[in-house]
Amino acid sequence: MNKAFVREPDDTGAGYCPRCGSLGTPVSAETLAAQLDQESRKQLADSAFYCPFPKCDVAYFDRFERTVGFERLKSTAYPKDPSAPICNCFVFTTAEIDADLREGTTARTKDLLAKANSPAAHCTTASPDGRSCAAEVQRYFMRARSPST
Repeated sequence: MNKAFVREPDDTGAGYCPRCGSLGTPVSAETLAAQLDQESRKQLADSAFYCPFPKCDVAYFDRFERTVGFERLKSTAYPKDPSAPICNCFVFTTAEIDADLREGTTARTKDLLAKANSPAAHCTTASPDGRSCAAEVQRYFMRARSPST
């Protein structure tokens, strides 16, 4: 077939982790500077991605398949470390969500979600993926509330 009639794939801007193949979350230079020391930061291009797959040991990668491991982060990060805060801005852990569920309340979780949507949240620098924890908190809450049997 003549190449003139073959459509080239669109560059969607997506980045896939070279280690596990997961779709990465684009991160800003501000996030990388806050989460990595200068030496680790220099290993990546200006445009980089966070690998969200919990079992992958890569934290950040770029389109040149250069990586920085999870162990190089300045602080621990959920879900790669399940004991780490699910919200780094307000040091909120999954144990607090579990306590809400045990007590039959949502007070702590609702309070966190309100804070996460307030100007006090500093997700760009506190969170390894540079995003708000709200979606992850809600996912965790729903999974923990109705565990599969």
